[in-house]
Amino acid sequence: MTQRIRHGFLAGLGLATLVCLGGPLQAGPRHALTLYDEPPKYPANFQHFDYANPDAPKGGILRQAGFGSFDSLNLFINKGVPADNIGLIYDTLTTNSLDEPFSVYGLLAQKIEKAPNNTWVRFHINPKARFHDGQPVTAEDVIFTFETLTTQGQPFYRAYYADVDKVRAEGRLLVRFDFKRSNRELPMILGQMPVLPKHWWSERDFNSGNLEAPLGSGPYRVGRVRAGRSISYERVEDYWGKDLPVNRGFYNFDRVDIDYYRDNSVALQAFKAGQFDYWLEISAKNWATAYKIPAVADGRIVREEIDNHNPTGMQGFIFNTRRPLLQDRRVRKALSLLFDFEWANRNLFNGSYARTLSYFDNSELASSGLPGKDELKILEPLRGQIPDEVFEQPFSLPQTQANGIIREQQREAYQLLTEAGWKIENDRMLDAQGKPVKLEFLLAQTEFERILLPYKRNLADLGIELEIRRVDVSQYINRLRSRDFDLIVSGFGQSSSPGNEQREFWHSASADNPGSRNFIGLRDPAIDSLVDQLIAADSRQELVAHTRALDRVLLWGYYVVPNWHIKTWRVAYWNHLQHPDISPDHDVGLMTWWSKPDARKAQADTDEQAKADKLVESEPDSAAER
Repeated sequence: MTQRIRHGFLAGLGLATLVCLGGPLQAGPRHALTLYDEPPKYPANFQHFDYANPDAPKGGILRQAGFGSFDSLNLFINKGVPADNIGLIYDTLTTNSLDEPFSVYGLLAQKIEKAPNNTWVRFHINPKARFHDGQPVTAEDVIFTFETLTTQGQPFYRAYYADVDKVRAEGRLLVRFDFKRSNRELPMILGQMPVLPKHWWSERDFNSGNLEAPLGSGPYRVGRVRAGRSISYERVEDYWGKDLPVNRGFYNFDRVDIDYYRDNSVALQAFKAGQFDYWLEISAKNWATAYKIPAVADGRIVREEIDNHNPTGMQGFIFNTRRPLLQDRRVRKALSLLFDFEWANRNLFNGSYARTLSYFDNSELASSGLPGKDELKILEPLRGQIPDEVFEQPFSLPQTQANGIIREQQREAYQLLTEAGWKIENDRMLDAQGKPVKLEFLLAQTEFERILLPYKRNLADLGIELEIRRVDVSQYINRLRSRDFDLIVSGFGQSSSPGNEQREFWHSASADNPGSRNFIGLRDPAIDSLVDQLIAADSRQELVAHTRALDRVLLWGYYVVPNWHIKTWRVAYWNHLQHPDISPDHDVGLMTWWSKPDARKAQADTDEQAKADKLVESEPDSAAER
């Protein structure tokens, strides 16, 4: 399930951390739900989450950087590019604890109850809940939201809520969802739904992607908007939920400003010059070399690595199997062999990364070795429909000497391509139809080009032309939605409890949905079966076994060229920001941070000193990989 929407959401590009829920034989309204009805960490009378400081001072401005541009404030439709952090204006029915993988607590819903057999869920809406215009949040708003998202929203919502049979109001503040079948996770999925105001949207076209500030009920409202350039969110002083235990210590900044940059290397220089306050560093080279500046040396910029306990998921070069050239598994494996990770890690990444070997790496969900007996019970009925290697050998990727010489991998790749009917003539690779092979790699990030250039050279050694096509964010999203690409670099984020969202990644039902994350174009009955079984898992042991089985089949399908991962968040921030002593396990927890009481003076000093620093920096740092 998606993490609470306000923590950041970009429809069609990524999904954030996922959580689940369930329930056998407990009845009656509860303040929290867990996946298998284990007791939640926080009791009904808890005062705040451990990773939030209830005494954090309010005030100040959090300045951040956005990438590319935006032209919409509606993140729910397949039109336009929504502004970053627009989810801050919305409340959801429930919110998840960031230090528990499986527990959710009431937000708009004061209490939650569900059927012992997981066939329905009922939300008791808090009578204090209000939209920003003072109108109360009611069951009718919940029903309106559900119906609008499933009929007019991104196709993602129709798939995500597909098991809902009907929804009805049982009272002004009581709403019930009935399911088509037992679904342990669905109550949580529905709890993560942001609630929209029916009275406000009834006078507007929901499918019109524009820059009119929407009405919400969350801790912030939209402030100043400069189309495509910047957006501000202003803290709602009379926010109805500010004293709820789940919110105590959160949302401490009076304003959250986001300025957009079209190039991350420019954005990094702007950060070091004091133009914004917080930077999540995704470049190993930058982390190693780009911060040798006075502001870091004297402590005005703080660099910190925060442990990340989430499964790392799978980032990789993703093949679009809708393309005839990429439908043969032998071809995909051959192309995978030509990426020299060890060379890239040594020469581009300062040795900072580990190779990703699972779609659920960094967790107990990752497959390894040969399948155990629990997995074999799941996989044996699919024998003949899935690669034989699943049963015969552990999945692995070749390791090179990091010297740029990959002759062994090239020989194996060439053999695979000839088996697929490809051949070389006049130093050019021809496909099975005798046409020259040319692949396009669609890219939106300038800094990723230097990673692809060595890969391009390795392909060229076998006569394969790889065109790196860089486009702006808007064009990239449009081409992604229309599946107009051969390869992209992207990821499949995972949580400690995968569930219904796996349909969006791998299931045939999502292959034609332009808003889904089935970028690969998977239409495989065996994978469909594995996904359905995973969602229906009735215990943690079953969930782990089904996830590992799915992982193996995906890996041996060679649907991506696996990239790399790191088990920390690398953050840099100006020292007028402060965060709690305890960080959550599953998020950076940025909305629990605050400005120090003297932040205004500190910020003025920062701006002046940053100008002086520019005079002593030896040379600008180049951008590195994503």
